[in-house]
Amino acid sequence: WSEVVSEAEKIVGYPTSFMSLRCLLSDELSNIAMQVRKLVGTKHPLLDTARGFVYDSRNNLQMRGLVILLISKAAGPSTAELSFQHNMVSGIYSSQRSLAEITELIHTAFLVHRGIVNIRELKACDGPLKDMKFGNKMAVLSGDFLLANACSSLAQLQNTKVVELISSAIGDLVQGIYYENSKSSEESCLTDDISIAVWKEQVFLSHSALLAKSCQAAMELAKHSTEIQEMAFQYGKHMSMTHKLHSDLQPFVKEKSSDTMAFSLNSAPAVLHQEFLGREAWIKQIRELWEAIKAGKGVTAAIDLCCCHGNSALAALDCFPPSEARTALANIVYAVTRFP
Repeated sequence: WSEVVSEAEKIVGYPTSFMSLRCLLSDELSNIAMQVRKLVGTKHPLLDTARGFVYDSRNNLQMRGLVILLISKAAGPSTAELSFQHNMVSGIYSSQRSLAEITELIHTAFLVHRGIVNIRELKACDGPLKDMKFGNKMAVLSGDFLLANACSSLAQLQNTKVVELISSAIGDLVQGIYYENSKSSEESCLTDDISIAVWKEQVFLSHSALLAKSCQAAMELAKHSTEIQEMAFQYGKHMSMTHKLHSDLQPFVKEKSSDTMAFSLNSAPAVLHQEFLGREAWIKQIRELWEAIKAGKGVTAAIDLCCCHGNSALAALDCFPPSEARTALANIVYAVTRFP
């Protein structure tokens, strides 16, 4: 995965680790960073989020912006925009680079907002109550700041359809995260009966909508046809679904998995295992669920589903001419559809 990301960055001529650098180095956010230092010594999740911006060994934080740049280069200029090719750098319009930054800012803002903790569930070891409350305030304010910057930059693109697309993606994110939070307690995970169809719908809202609609918006900025825009949307949708399935599968397919490795009861293998097993048996097996899923059909079915979405993402690339960028987009899919 790291090699795939590195090669893709060379193709677009843009190290995506600096995707939102202009915003992150602003005076306002520098002041926020100074305030966040007050949380050192506590277990507030905002600290872990901040560390991830500086160093992310999985190279996942900037993946969305990179995909937008790659698909922009893969599509190239449309016949309607040939006269504006002088505005392109490394085969990508400046507006498309701005869109990639905007998408990353939106994603980052929601990551920060997810760092809000439930004060009622805190333990003494988490840190002083006043510090945890302060961390929540910082998560709200800094997330809002990033989102405001993204919206301001979005307006500067001066494209109504792009604004509509990204605004609807923000709405999808809010809806998806609201569902996640409403299902976060152990009790609801045990009692709610979720099908794989519902799982796909929820994952689209919280993980896929932003990338899918941003890929479509990148094509709109270059004045590509409706058909090309739809294929870009499909690549973004299925690629991000593949990425989520790959992540869900890790606790069950790693050769050196720990018996205590955390996994979500709403992950794809767990949901598919429940469908194969039946509701009543699922409740009885809940305490030995990790071993049951690993030995059951849920893992292989989730791998098949991951590969299916991967194939759909690859099929969406067929409409783009052969290029290094298209190959890089395909390699991103290959990297998350290979399992030991």
